[in-house]
Amino acid sequence: MSGLETTLRAVRDRRAKSFVPYVTGGFPGVDGELLRMLAAAGADAIEVGIPHSDPIMDGGVIQEASRVALQRGTRIGDVLASIVDAAVEIPVTVMTYANIAHHRGYEAFCDDLARSGVDGAIVPDLPVDEAERFAALAAARGIDVVLLAAPGTTAQRYRAIAAASHGFVYCVATYGVTGARDQLSVTARDVVTAVRPYTDLPLLVGVGIATPEQAGEASAFADGVIVGSALMAPLVAGDPKGALRLAEAFRGEIL
Repeated sequence: MSGLETTLRAVRDRRAKSFVPYVTGGFPGVDGELLRMLAAAGADAIEVGIPHSDPIMDGGVIQEASRVALQRGTRIGDVLASIVDAAVEIPVTVMTYANIAHHRGYEAFCDDLARSGVDGAIVPDLPVDEAERFAALAAARGIDVVLLAAPGTTAQRYRAIAAASHGFVYCVATYGVTGARDQLSVTARDVVTAVRPYTDLPLLVGVGIATPEQAGEASAFADGVIVGSALMAPLVAGDPKGALRLAEAFRGEIL
C-alpha cells in the first residue's frame, strides 16, 4: 500500500476527513515554502498541478495560472523540483494530463515522479480502459494512479473505475470544469453513493468546492475534499497570505 493510500486510510480510520489542497506548479509563489505552509495549515496531502496549454478539466482560474506558469517557461522538472524542495512529510500527488505523461514516456515519467518523492498521479483524461499499463509502471515505483468518477456515469463504468484506481477515487462533484459554484452540487453525493459499493478506497470529492462551508457539506458524506480553484484564486490575485488563511478555514470545516 502506498504512502498516499496509507495516509488517507489512516485519516478515515480515526473518523476524520482528509483535506487536499491543489496548487498549480510553476505559478509565481507556488514553491517549496508554500507547500510547507499548506502542510502546516492542516493538509493531509497536497495536489500539485503540472501546467498544460490545454487544461480541459480546468476552469478560468486554473487556466490562467497554467498560462502564467507556462509563459514563465515552467517545465515538468521545475514542478518536481519544488516538491523535492518542500520535503513535506505528507503525501504529494501531481495532477497532469495523459499526453504529458505519454510524450515523456510512461516509464520515464514514473521514474521522474519516483525520484522526486511523488506519491500519486491524478490523470483526468486517462480512460479507465487505457490506465492499466501506466498504473502498473507507477505502482512498481510506489506511486498511485488516481482515476476520476464523474456524474452521469453508468454503474458498470463506476465499477471499472473503482477497480482500476489506486490511492483513492476522485469523485467529481459536478458537471463541467473546475471553478467556484454558488452551492455544492447534489451530484457530489450521488457520485460518492454510486462508487461506494465497489471499493474500500477513500472517496474524495473535488471540482466546484468554492467555500469552506461547501467543503464541510461534502465531508459529511465523502472521506475527504480536494480544493483547487478557490485556493488558486487569491494566489492569482497576488494574495498568498489570503490563500493560506483560506486553507486554514477549509481545514476547519472539513471534519
